[in-house]
Amino acid sequence: MSDSFYTLADLTKINDNNLADIDVSDLFNKAPLLAQVAATVASNGTVHKYVKETTAPTVGFREVNTGRENSKSGDTLVTVTLKYLDASVSIDKAICDGYKGGPSAILAREAVRHLRQGFFEAESQFLNGTGNEADGFNGLADSLNATSLDFVIDAGGSAAGGSGDTLLTSIYLVRSTGDLSDVAVVTGNDGMIDMSEAFLTTIDDDDNGGRFTAWHMPIASWLGMQVGSAKSVARIANIDNGSNKVTDDLIYSAIKEFDSAMQPTHIVMNRRSAEQLRASRTATNATGAPAPYATEVNGVPVVVVDSLNNNESEVS
Repeated sequence: MSDSFYTLADLTKINDNNLADIDVSDLFNKAPLLAQVAATVASNGTVHKYVKETTAPTVGFREVNTGRENSKSGDTLVTVTLKYLDASVSIDKAICDGYKGGPSAILAREAVRHLRQGFFEAESQFLNGTGNEADGFNGLADSLNATSLDFVIDAGGSAAGGSGDTLLTSIYLVRSTGDLSDVAVVTGNDGMIDMSEAFLTTIDDDDNGGRFTAWHMPIASWLGMQVGSAKSVARIANIDNGSNKVTDDLIYSAIKEFDSAMQPTHIVMNRRSAEQLRASRTATNATGAPAPYATEVNGVPVVVVDSLNNNESEVS
């Protein structure tokens, strides 16, 4: 994909002195889940390591003066390799000079948008993993595929046809707490999001040949995801828009997969799934009146995101 830079037509649009000073967007690129889950700093620069208990020690009762065998607990080393998210801004110096607020104003305007899209990209990677971007870090989908499908609930949909009511999506149930023992966003290099001072540089024009001078503002961060325990996340997959929709019963079937003392803290779904859940409650309530928008199941809050698509491959 070739670069896309500000054009004179763009400058004409944003340079109008009659414009209201507001930020309006048609894009669905917010990151509400990323704002709610726990975050930790990588244990070593751009690599995060931790151990988790995977074998319980042997204990038991014994008679007085009678020995019993001793068996230690077992640990497994987990290594999370962080990936580099680049949201840098580059704008032709001629465009910057022609903007009504000057270079600093247009760079600040664009930096806000690049950051917002960067957080959305990070949330998409957090949920969909390498299915979102192969060069990104492993996400929740990867972690479940790598461990076991025991924590994947099949809603029953099929990708046959790949259109209309057969379009598939998922719901994720996540445990993320302040003690950082479960799911967490991992940031590298002491948790820094690098936003360096803008500087003038020369950029190659690959499409037309030659070079031009541009202001460049680096915006980047090393990011990854810690799952924690194998019981920190569950997935409801193969949800369609036909006969395999979201219901409370389906979500409860995923909640039961969690440790009784360590329940999920977030139920993550997209707007279609949230509407399906609301509609299912309308059909089953006593009055038949439309149910309100679903905000929780069994006290666990629902987080509605746009980073879960309705075009997933069938999970089997």
